[in-house]
Amino acid sequence: MEQDFKKREIDVMEHLEEILRAVKKGVLVTTKSNGQVNSMTISWGQIGFEWNKLIFTIYIRTGRHTHKMLEDSNEFTLNIGFGKKTAEILAFCGTKSGASIDKIEELGLRLVSGNKITTPGIKELPLTLECKVIYKQLQDKNVILESLTNRYYPKNIKSDNPSSNCDYHTMFYGEIVGAYIVE
Repeated sequence: MEQDFKKREIDVMEHLEEILRAVKKGVLVTTKSNGQVNSMTISWGQIGFEWNKLIFTIYIRTGRHTHKMLEDSNEFTLNIGFGKKTAEILAFCGTKSGASIDKIEELGLRLVSGNKITTPGIKELPLTLECKVIYKQLQDKNVILESLTNRYYPKNIKSDNPSSNCDYHTMFYGEIVGAYIVE
């Protein structure tokens, strides 16, 4: 159940360093579709400007449950936390599929109602970017360097497994339409 917590709106540009540092270690992408909320750990992402808009780009493998939800909802939150509890949440959400388990309920996470989108933030990971997908594109496997294909897409684990490594990524460009820290 989503709740209204006290949120302090922030300027994303003033938090770039901590956002980028967090992405390298791992952050959650949260989606909401057909009444279901799901979070997935990612460590591939980038922030920048395109079309005069501040964009966060995420990369989601096509076989992931999150991918299906993003295709339906076209919005996501990026959830950034700090400390030991964050590492436990990221480890759990990076090894379980939302298709077979309710990760939010299992972890006892508290959902925070969105300001500008319907996808919630997560109280336990308080720095939140609200993003609306404005562009998406499947990676072209024919132009990825062979060394990268061999390393990241070796085709040895089926795509229905949470540790899948054989399906390619769709790049989802999310315009950052809101940002806050849950207090």
